[in-house]
Amino acid sequence: QMSKSTGNFLTLTQAVDKFSADGMRLALADAGDTVEDANFVEAMADAGILRLYTWVEWVKEMIANRDSLRSGPANTFNDRVFASEVNAGIMKTDQNYEK
Repeated sequence: QMSKSTGNFLTLTQAVDKFSADGMRLALADAGDTVEDANFVEAMADAGILRLYTWVEWVKEMIANRDSLRSGPANTFNDRVFASEVNAGIMKTDQNYEK
């Protein structure tokens, strides 16, 4: 956690230098979404950087191996379940925003 009172204060420039802009975005997004004071947790910024790195590596791997991925119609049982879950999520989101 970052707090002036505990002596571990970072300026925005120092934090971006330490965690990157994307690491900061993830950590700040997780810092708090209530009316209480937000707590910036350095471990969350570190974890965010690792997740971003892992995702980028996975994307590179998928692009490199795209010829080995299946193609054709998405009509297997798993495809239908996936599509159903996506549609259910969309419906729940729509219901929440219509209120």
